[in-house]
Amino acid sequence: MTTPPLATLSAGSVRGTLDDGIRRFLGLPYAAAPFGPDRFRAPRPATGWEGVREATAFGPTAPQLPYPGAIGELLGSVRIEGDDILTANVWAPEDAVAAPVLLWIHGGALERGTAALPLYDGTAFARAGIVFVSINYRLGSEGFSVLDGAPRNLGLQDAAAALAWVHREIAAFGGDAGQITVMGESAGGAIVAGLLAQDRSRALIARAIIESGPLEAQPPRKAGRVSVQLAKRLGIRPERDAFAAVSPEALLEARRQHAAGSSPLGGAPGFQFAIDAESLPRSPHEVLPDIDTPLLIGSNTDEYRLWFPPAALDAISEVKLLAARLALRIPRAAVRSYRAEFPTASTGEVFGQLATDVLLRAPLTRVARARTAPTYVYEFAWPSPVRDLRAAHALELGFVFDSLDDPETQRLAGTDAPQALAAEMHAAWIAFVKTGDPGWPAYGPERRTRLFDTTSETVPQRRTTGLDLLPA
Repeated sequence: MTTPPLATLSAGSVRGTLDDGIRRFLGLPYAAAPFGPDRFRAPRPATGWEGVREATAFGPTAPQLPYPGAIGELLGSVRIEGDDILTANVWAPEDAVAAPVLLWIHGGALERGTAALPLYDGTAFARAGIVFVSINYRLGSEGFSVLDGAPRNLGLQDAAAALAWVHREIAAFGGDAGQITVMGESAGGAIVAGLLAQDRSRALIARAIIESGPLEAQPPRKAGRVSVQLAKRLGIRPERDAFAAVSPEALLEARRQHAAGSSPLGGAPGFQFAIDAESLPRSPHEVLPDIDTPLLIGSNTDEYRLWFPPAALDAISEVKLLAARLALRIPRAAVRSYRAEFPTASTGEVFGQLATDVLLRAPLTRVARARTAPTYVYEFAWPSPVRDLRAAHALELGFVFDSLDDPETQRLAGTDAPQALAAEMHAAWIAFVKTGDPGWPAYGPERRTRLFDTTSETVPQRRTTGLDLLPA
């Protein structure tokens, strides 16, 4: 009979599980439960415990609602009840000693997601000799409200507390605190960028991976529009005490009504980082060019096809494209460039490519061009056969985690995705975590980009003419 593994942390001892040479410890509190008097407050250290704490189940998930509509059929969710939502999970090789560490931060538009999704299992990374850590953090109104009397960017502050916890405790699992790579996708990528923009957090990070992550924080007034509108809907003021008097469930319902019918480029405002002297003094897109942290960053060719279902794309007329162009200050020449690049694309598809590049590809390109530190750029281009998603947002995750047989991956990629591509991407991410080099040349003046497809190659970055025409 296998003896369950033990680890001794600052707060007490924990007992995990051991399977096929991989130790797993789940639901480890890195901060106190952010409810009661700690609601809408900065994260506090977790309380210690006596004896041995069982670490065999994921901790509770942050308050959230499942994805609505068509996107909810493609992106799963997990709900685990309870207040201790600020927890970490560790997968470590049984014989790990001073092993490199990978801290994974999930996405979900800052209001959905959890580390408990089976897709985010860290076993494959642990088998490669990496100590893998995943975390939960506060979401939506609980994590990203802009309120009088409350600290800002609480979800980002949670991630910073988790990073500090990893730095402090990871040796107990055989990890090297001097070799921490932080990785995130979508909103998780934005949080990685936010951590790099904080001096205290950046000092703990050896390398960083940003997959399809927005890079810009907003002035408090703009970031706070969602909080002001929710307060108005609830008949309260946008203040800490008023929001703390409303249950998490009531806040979620108000947000559900508020966001109905919205998209990444229209409708009700979403949650965003706020520029803040304490938690985020400068927007990440301003900081990333000047820091020396090695960076792996990229996007998917057709990000927009997850955000906009085919019927929504078909409904985008020339008039709607013109309105979007004017609202986003996109010059007419940019639209002409995209039409030339995608000659068979519909008006909706041109709009979608513009949306992808305004939100993600153009900002990451400007950062990559400005950096002198090691920077590796990728584009994931493999087209999924599911619902004509093509290379949609989040599709690369099943390849990065080498988990093509996972039901969550198959929702997006189908059952026949190329295993060779998954093995290639997974190996590249492992190489970057271990050495800072994923196996292709740095971006540099030649704008070298790894194009991941059925047949992958390193090429000059594509569509730069259109990208250069988009507003900064």
